Amino acid sequence: MIHSPLETSTLFRVGPVGVTEPVVVTWAIMGALVVFAAVVTRKLQPIPLRAQTLLEITVSAVDDQIRGTMQVEPGPYRAFIGTLFVFILVANWSSLIPGVEPPTAHIETDAAFAALVFCATIVFGVRSRGLLGYLATFTEPTFLMIPLNIVEQFTRIFSLILRLFGNIMSGVFIGAIVLSLAGLLVPIPFMALDVLTGAIQAYIFSVLAMVFIGAAVAGETQETSANQVGK
Repeated sequence: MIHSPLETSTLFRVGPVGVTEPVVVTWAIMGALVVFAAVVTRKLQPIPLRAQTLLEITVSAVDDQIRGTMQVEPGPYRAFIGTLFVFILVANWSSLIPGVEPPTAHIETDAAFAALVFCATIVFGVRSRGLLGYLATFTEPTFLMIPLNIVEQFTRIFSLILRLFGNIMSGVFIGAIVLSLAGLLVPIPFMALDVLTGAIQAYIFSVLAMVFIGAAVAGETQETSANQVGK
């Protein structure tokens, strides 16, 4: 029997609260990433080992992407964007573990990621431009655009949710169908496709987050450029 990825089974209960499989997998991924980061960064070496090299390459790639997309120095945004990318990537790839459905195949997880981006956009925008400066962005290019600009903030969130959920959920669903019809060996090419799809979707989600945050802090970019010209 094929279970729909839309279904969420309760594994156990903590009092009246039911704990579902996506929650357990999410916390397992969080724990694994925290342990990995703690072990790798505990004793950094001038000549890095494999794990440290992987971490440094990831940080450098995130920094380069932030500079290229947002046109700002990556320092204030590295932790949020980097964590978002790595977590979604690992969550997407968790489907390669037999019997595990990726948390990103459930819409509530993707909604949580999108809500984080929505809040981060406001926080970084206010921090960069001030409250009045951030609110002024809703009047661009004219005051008549205020309603549309407000609606746009929410449509961005829904686009993030549906894009990630649709791609990951469909991959899990198709894999389950092929597995039930063809046996264990045939889905291997689909697993390779899941690796590629998971990486692409994590990258797209992170880049869109950068674009949205970059639009909110655009004033910072303009001020930085003006200061450089002045110097």
